[in-house]
Amino acid sequence: MPERAGHRAAGGAAPRGILRRRPERWLFKGIYGLVLASALVAALDVPGDEANPGQDALWVLLTALTSGAAHGYAHVIAQRASGDGTAGPSRLRAVLAEWPLAAAVLPTVMMLLAAEAGWWAEETAADTALVLNTLLLFALGTSAARTAGLGRLSSCRAGALDMLIGLVIIAADALIE
Repeated sequence: MPERAGHRAAGGAAPRGILRRRPERWLFKGIYGLVLASALVAALDVPGDEANPGQDALWVLLTALTSGAAHGYAHVIAQRASGDGTAGPSRLRAVLAEWPLAAAVLPTVMMLLAAEAGWWAEETAADTALVLNTLLLFALGTSAARTAGLGRLSSCRAGALDMLIGLVIIAADALIE
């Protein structure tokens, strides 16, 4: 089976594991999920309000699931509207293909649930989630660039640009609070 352009890891080897099939889709959805989780945790962590990390965790997870469902269903509608005659995936399959978006918010949800359990303060959980998500944005951006065949320096630059999104959210959170 020939490999398509953009699906080779650095050095010409095919990507392994979870990134083996359509890595750009997984990486896109993962990055989208991290940005979504960061923006939500920043918005839900309001200084002076009573802390409710369990409710915040539920909102982050619910928003990710509904965003994934809406995105998957939008693909189904777009495929249907294009009228190109090709058979698209089932509605359920298109929605389930959005799982990386929901998976990407799980570290944030876990940190908020740990705060709910009393292991740390909600503000600490939110701040830690913002930093972790920013670092994960760098890692996914770098991984995406490496998967596309870019060199290490170029990949780090791409990761830094993705990381910049997280830094903008952190800065906005600091300024808005």
